Amino acid sequence: MTRVDFYVLEDTADQARERFACRLVEKAWRLKHKIYLHAASAQEAQRVDQLLWTFRDGSFVPHALESGALDDTLAAATPVRIGSGAEPGFDADLLVNLDREVPLFFSRFERVAEIVAGEDDKAAARERFRFYRDRGYTLEYHQIGVPRT
Repeated sequence: MTRVDFYVLEDTADQARERFACRLVEKAWRLKHKIYLHAASAQEAQRVDQLLWTFRDGSFVPHALESGALDDTLAAATPVRIGSGAEPGFDADLLVNLDREVPLFFSRFERVAEIVAGEDDKAAARERFRFYRDRGYTLEYHQIGVPRT
């Protein structure tokens, strides 16, 4: 059964959720996981795509936007995909959800990471938490401090 981790950030700066998502994706990739990062919109997916190249000096996370434009060879070699809306067209074990809604396809992943930052985000996160809890999913809660600069 899918395990769901809620990461509640103390950091409320611009792009705090997206920056944390990049750090989480980088860590999971280094542990040899395949990851799907689900954005709320195509525009957010493109912003996260760009941020994965620049979020930290010296970082490298092989990734691509989820689209039909990837050829089979490149698609097979890309462990991190970013998309929005539709179900991803590849198998991954971790779903990083940046949408404020629970994606309908969440249960096909071994783990789901829900990232929460700021008061505006907490109400939607509470709804997602209840959704998972009411269906019997294993839930974990992580309080994340403000990163050092």
